[in-house]
Amino acid sequence: MRASRIRLLAAAGATLATLALTACEDGTGTQDGGASQPASTVTADTSAKSPSTPPSDTSADGTAANDPAQAGGGANGDKDNGKDNGKDNGKAGGSGSDDGFPDRVACAGSNTTVTVKPVPRPVNHMLITVRNKGSKLCDLTYYPVLRFDEMQWAPQPFEASKPQAVVSLSPGETAYAGVLLSAADGSGDGGTTGRKLAVGFHGATPNSDGGPSALPSLPAGGVYYDSSLAVTYWQQSMDDALTY
Repeated sequence: MRASRIRLLAAAGATLATLALTACEDGTGTQDGGASQPASTVTADTSAKSPSTPPSDTSADGTAANDPAQAGGGANGDKDNGKDNGKDNGKAGGSGSDDGFPDRVACAGSNTTVTVKPVPRPVNHMLITVRNKGSKLCDLTYYPVLRFDEMQWAPQPFEASKPQAVVSLSPGETAYAGVLLSAADGSGDGGTTGRKLAVGFHGATPNSDGGPSALPSLPAGGVYYDSSLAVTYWQQSMDDALTY
């Protein structure tokens, strides 16, 4: 009996070994891992399918970044900012110029009153006075252009009298220019008496058209001049105009 039981057990063991070998060869055994994924890969896929944590909407100061009341103050904040910006821009830009005359024009015979008169000192000199009769600030550029009667030449300016800035006249203000009519020592040529005088104005550049000339009245006996005739640049003060 004992020998028979041993043979039976041996036969059963051989049968089990044969079944195991057959399973490995036909691909149905537990040792073939090709159809499954590694545990680490499965874990990664599982985490990817699970809901992700939403990004934080909290700013550094602990308030929600998408809170309208914090981002620009919301509707009310935007309205307030618009008011403040408009108010500030109005102050910064302003309207008109600080001097109250937003439109500057050139001084000419049409918006000024020009008078001339000989003066006792310095000798052989005449003073030109120009007054702004308009409502806008006007600029006197360079020097007056003088023409007696049918004179074919223009007197040159004293370059030393050139001011550092253009002379500007507010309404009602005056400026001046001095005229050397003739040489005190008699060295001038072609002396003659002028009966009429036109005072011209320069534009933005020398010898450019500065608008209508002025036609001031001369003394009844006229004004004597010779080749020494010269004129100063426009000056703010009478004393400066009669220095040359």
